[in-house]
Amino acid sequence: MKTIGLIGGMSWESSLLYYQIINQTVNKKLGGLHSAISLLYSVDFEEIKALQYQGKWAEATTIMMDAAQKLESGGADFIIICTNTMHKMAKEVEESVSIPLLHIADATATKMVRDGMKKVALLGTNFTMEQDFYKGRLTEKFGLDVMVPNEEDRRVIHDIIYQELCLGIIRDESRQAYLRIIDKLSRQGAEAVILGCTEITILISQENCSIPLYDTTRLHAEAAVDYALGVLYFTP
Repeated sequence: MKTIGLIGGMSWESSLLYYQIINQTVNKKLGGLHSAISLLYSVDFEEIKALQYQGKWAEATTIMMDAAQKLESGGADFIIICTNTMHKMAKEVEESVSIPLLHIADATATKMVRDGMKKVALLGTNFTMEQDFYKGRLTEKFGLDVMVPNEEDRRVIHDIIYQELCLGIIRDESRQAYLRIIDKLSRQGAEAVILGCTEITILISQENCSIPLYDTTRLHAEAAVDYALGVLYFTP
């Protein structure tokens, strides 16, 4: 079994889910008392959030590269970044180490393509929904037609992530707001929705929704287990 290196803390709420899903998946596959061999480097998200909002991506990239290098030095065989937004600097992080990085968008899109999805909606932080580092990868590498909510709905999604979900606050009003936005996207032609922020899965699940949801947290964590055990459906 390979050692999984996790860059987490963005937020720790979703990093907790990563750790749980990874270990549950290893145990399901191997049985007994098996669990994952892993290293977690957890950052201070307040510092990261400040850099995001100030547009200081170079400084944020330095922090992420340092985390990756520490995981490699600690014995990690590959790395996953436990957040969608910070895949903005995935290329720089990967180039800073000599071990592979498993990209969250690749894990998600591989499953969507296998399921025959073509036109998909993306929910996440404003950085993820509005910038091209994520949407562009889904389109250019996997041929997906990616749509995002309108400006007002993007603000609602973003604010709930930072002001509630990252703090572990779950409100039914926020769930209903997300479901209204998803319904609107469905009526505009979305065949499925990518939960493109690792905290969104805390708020909504497939049982809440009439169209398929692709949970990036679970798909990424399960892909990490597959890679650790020598089975992977895409090339990192």
